[in-house]
Amino acid sequence: MAGGNDKHMDWVEAQIIEVLKERPGKRMNYKQISSRLGFFSKSDREITDKALKGLSSKKAITEQPTGSFFVQEVSQFLEGKIEFNKRGAGYLLTPEFEPDIHIPPGSTWPALNWDIVQVEMVSTRRKDKPEGRVVNVVRRAKEEYVGVVQVSDGFGFFVPDDTRGHTDFFIPKDKLRGVKNNYKAIVKLTDWPRMAKNPNAEVINVLGKAGEHATEIHAILFEFGLNPEFPRAVMGEADKIPMIIPEAEIASRKDFRQTLTITIDPADAKDFDDAISFKVLGENKFEIGVHIADVSHFVTEGSLLDNEAYARATSVYLVDRVVPMLPEKISNQLCSLVPNEDRLCFAAVFELDGNGKILKEWFGKTVIHSHRRFSYEEAQEILEVGEGELATELITLNKIAKNLKEERYKQGAISFETEEVKFKLDKLGRPIEVIKKVRKDAHKLVEEFMLLANKRVATLVNVKYKPYSIPYRLHEPPVPSKMNEFAATASRFGFKINTESQDEYIKSINAMTAEIEGTQASTILQPLAIRSMEKAFYTTKKSGHFGLGFDYYAHFTSPIRRYPDLLAHRFLFQMLTKVSPINQESLEAACKWSSEREQKAVEAERASIKYKQTEYISQFIGDAFDGIVTGITEWGIYVEIIENKCEGMIRLKDMTDDIYEYFEQGRYVLGMRKGIKHQIGDIAKIRVKRTNIPKRLVDFEFV
Repeated sequence: MAGGNDKHMDWVEAQIIEVLKERPGKRMNYKQISSRLGFFSKSDREITDKALKGLSSKKAITEQPTGSFFVQEVSQFLEGKIEFNKRGAGYLLTPEFEPDIHIPPGSTWPALNWDIVQVEMVSTRRKDKPEGRVVNVVRRAKEEYVGVVQVSDGFGFFVPDDTRGHTDFFIPKDKLRGVKNNYKAIVKLTDWPRMAKNPNAEVINVLGKAGEHATEIHAILFEFGLNPEFPRAVMGEADKIPMIIPEAEIASRKDFRQTLTITIDPADAKDFDDAISFKVLGENKFEIGVHIADVSHFVTEGSLLDNEAYARATSVYLVDRVVPMLPEKISNQLCSLVPNEDRLCFAAVFELDGNGKILKEWFGKTVIHSHRRFSYEEAQEILEVGEGELATELITLNKIAKNLKEERYKQGAISFETEEVKFKLDKLGRPIEVIKKVRKDAHKLVEEFMLLANKRVATLVNVKYKPYSIPYRLHEPPVPSKMNEFAATASRFGFKINTESQDEYIKSINAMTAEIEGTQASTILQPLAIRSMEKAFYTTKKSGHFGLGFDYYAHFTSPIRRYPDLLAHRFLFQMLTKVSPINQESLEAACKWSSEREQKAVEAERASIKYKQTEYISQFIGDAFDGIVTGITEWGIYVEIIENKCEGMIRLKDMTDDIYEYFEQGRYVLGMRKGIKHQIGDIAKIRVKRTNIPKRLVDFEFV
């Protein structure tokens, strides 16, 4: 009988290992494993528990302190993308293994950031992450890098701009190509010998002196793969498009040229891709049209313009320029809804009452004639004083927009007002002033009608045209750990954030936002609340938007600058007219690509802002400012200056008044002798210690 029990235990152990091998590195507790084995009785689960302890003692599986188990080495090698931190340690990102595999600094050769690598699993002393070592680079993320060359004794060292570039490159004398010391250049990786500390590289392009405006902006363009110039063939295709609209095309569209139509945009806007038409239909009944430039009419599927727009996927807005998705002939002329000119649009037209309730809706191609271009400032002044050109129409639109906004909040939207900055530059591109952008009713008026159009287009496709799709904009709910982390920070300001459910979380944040509006706490808590959220992305598979509280949402209103909007126009027109077959085989790939390019654009925009902030704050070395602690890491404390939103770091190694230790659980830094605690949300008096403009780094110290 005992022998039978032993055989049964051997069988259970073998089954457990098979279950864990299905997902290498995935942690499972004994209840989860029992369920996978079909063991549901108390006695069965006791057998599972006993088998797990036996396997753990034999080191056949690994047990975590939390009572979960995993198989550490199922295969000898794993392949994935490596991401480095600022200290030179790597983490392998692969769907085959959870969590990320830690790769110590001494085990990363010859990998560089974002390379695709093969990693061999090794035994680990760490309890929280499995460890590995790089054995092969399968594919380089890139061969060319941008950074600063330091020349000495006839050879050079290249320091990459990327702060996760964990190693400098060696440049032999004959590969310097005349580059001067402390000049920015593009270099090409040539090789990395096994015993060499640094990879070898050669200079292929000199950008200019590090720290100068033109040099740094061109470095950012290269770093993020942004080309300000269009290929000659693409420009040629755009130039061939006639400016005059054929009468036959106008006749095929719904004509809104006699309906009052306006645009409201920034004063310095170069293109106007959305307009609003307005007509009073009767007592408390209005027709409001959201007319979007019909880019898809001019940029046809498979054309050179279309291929180039797909490759770029988005326009990118740096501090001193725009890198557009489409040539100027399209964005600033044919598709710019300038006043007093006929223009082709794709529209969502709504019949609404004064509360914003939709009575009827229509979607289709239109021709418009904008009667007035307002800047935000002009429209805002009219709304505030209650008189001026088209005051009655603007005030009515604003009231309906406010009702739409109020209804959004009732349906679960989150009330966020982010604070952004822009720079006033001199003739040489140097920042002379940091200006905080202010969003008022005129901005919000336009935003609400754009949101309405995006929501209703997505709803139409979901309800009426399945299984066909457009690129939906998905925003998933925050993960519990981030919700709890923000709740802990908010509690220090006297706010209770309920994390028991998503609905309660939203209600708590909205109540907090309303209470702190216009106060110092708002500048601290609102950005932190936003950081607790997930990133939105494009997909064909889902359509909910957590932040906006919409079940269905897509981007429809900016096809001049976003490729997913162009696709939404193209596919929606095919659905509405049924004049051509709808081929969506590659749509999900286009969504993924657009999401990736969008993230690159965001990073490039942040890099240009960070560069100008660094350049601006360099004027104030030694000066003191009031700041807010915005982040805590194992190497330092991030602080944002309240006055100008410039962010820098206080490095732990520079804090010599005590021995400070970083506590990941709770995200705080504690002085081990004096007990001084630093955590997110603290108000701090800081001094600007040093800056590095080429690397966009700012160091502070506590006063």
